[in-house]
Amino acid sequence: MPAIPGSPAVPAVPDVVTRYLAAHGDRDVPAALATMHEDATVTDEGSTHTGSAEIGRWLETAASEYTYTTEIVAAESEDDAHHTVTHRLEGNFPGGRVDLRFRFTLRDGLIEDLTIAP
Repeated sequence: MPAIPGSPAVPAVPDVVTRYLAAHGDRDVPAALATMHEDATVTDEGSTHTGSAEIGRWLETAASEYTYTTEIVAAESEDDAHHTVTHRLEGNFPGGRVDLRFRFTLRDGLIEDLTIAP
């Protein structure tokens, strides 16, 4: 498992998680979708998005109304299928700073479920 780029102190996570995080950060929707099952689910801000089309629309618009920086502050693996990466966001959104946990569930080497929550 490779280390998360730019985060030498953060434990390694599976390559598919690293690729998703890089694509998400770059707002590269096709690359992010390539890390997910066609029937994957993403839950963010209380809404669940299922399948490539819905997740693609979510990726195109997620947090687009705010300007912020993000830093990966932690990563942990429960087992081969469950991984959590914590991001610290600072910006012009209400509160100005939040730690968000990206909780990944993997199946057959791809992301089956992603839940993003404080």
